[in-house]
Amino acid sequence: MPDHSGSPPAASRSGLSPAAILEGVDEIVVEPNGPLRGTVSAGGAKNSALKLMAACLLAEGCTELSNVPRISDVETMANVLRAMGAQVERRDDGVVAVTTPSASGLVPSGPFDLFERMRASVVVLGLLLARCGEVRVPLPGGDDFGARPIDFHVNGLSAMGARFESSHGEVRGTVPGGRLVGTRVVLEYPSHTATDNLLMAAVLAKGTTVIENAAKEPEVADLAAMLRSMGAEVRGEGTSRIEVEGVDALHPTRHRVIPDRVVAATYLAAVGLAGGEVTIADARPDHMENLLRKVNQMGVHTELGPGGLRAGAEGRLLAADVATLPYPGVATDYSPLLVAMLTVADGVGILTENLFLGRFRYVEELRRMGADIRTEGHHAVVRGVPTLSGAPVRAPDIRAGVALVLAGLVAEGQTVVSGAHHIGRGYEDLACDLASLGAKVTRR
Repeated sequence: MPDHSGSPPAASRSGLSPAAILEGVDEIVVEPNGPLRGTVSAGGAKNSALKLMAACLLAEGCTELSNVPRISDVETMANVLRAMGAQVERRDDGVVAVTTPSASGLVPSGPFDLFERMRASVVVLGLLLARCGEVRVPLPGGDDFGARPIDFHVNGLSAMGARFESSHGEVRGTVPGGRLVGTRVVLEYPSHTATDNLLMAAVLAKGTTVIENAAKEPEVADLAAMLRSMGAEVRGEGTSRIEVEGVDALHPTRHRVIPDRVVAATYLAAVGLAGGEVTIADARPDHMENLLRKVNQMGVHTELGPGGLRAGAEGRLLAADVATLPYPGVATDYSPLLVAMLTVADGVGILTENLFLGRFRYVEELRRMGADIRTEGHHAVVRGVPTLSGAPVRAPDIRAGVALVLAGLVAEGQTVVSGAHHIGRGYEDLACDLASLGAKVTRR
């Protein structure tokens, strides 16, 4: 079980250095081994930690973050911040400390190779405009499952007084007036990253900023909580309307990252597939209510007890229809996990992906394992089969790679998931944690 409170990381427990786990592992081998039992931890939320690390650039001095996961995306973000003039250190107690220079010491640009690896890097756009009055960054990369333009970010920041030019895969922004000015921004879509970006820009803008149709994710609320502890005036996070009263300066703080709801969902899916009973020690049921309703409907029983969220399943899962929606709906990151569950469920289930059309690129890999899946536009029609067959498959992104590993828990024979370095972008050591529950999962 991962320990996020100061004990040695999974890397040292397994005999590999963190670098070896994050960058060197490219295959995970899975064989069925019966029901799962035990306790695991979801650890800190990747989609929160990355934004919180970026937010450290808003205040001169040392900001400390605890419960930051030991994943490769965190290492990438640390290198992005270093390239911009900050010092980043992971201490023995598990705390990540970011020491930010004065505004004149910040470098308002970033290297292409780092931005290409991770979409979350786009969140430095607003904060650099707010602190430095200029920014020059490459267009961000990340998982390859469909175009995700940054128009919402640019349009919102433009409304606050920024001016942008874009060419040759690079975005350049300036603030002609010297300081962003608060305004009312209406997002066309409740984009999580755009909300984060505008929120971080608004805390140092002059006057009041109102973000309408804002994203409601727990990770947005986590960012708002940290910004408030730095001296920002933020109200309304968790609703569709966020108000920010700009201040002249922020100060460093200490903040603990919320648990990762997608990692928690991974263990719900694992126990649903393999059966057994697993406790997720730090899971937050209030952050995934609609997902819990859906997995309960499929046959996974859940209960919050003193030790954490207990999940149990026995027998064959039941098929169900699922549609991904912005929070508090079922998150798009859950969809590969749910499709994996549907592959062996009794009946026919339809998963409708309303956010990213390219998300189904992993379906062909599940078909290699004997899954009966037909895709039609936004829909994946999954007819459950009694069992899957082990096969060599390739992970195209983080969540799809995890779905293939989970499918291997109930596939006859051996499943070899290559491209497993993708998984290291969001999971500290998935193989080790599943093995601690009794699964037969190894890295190589």
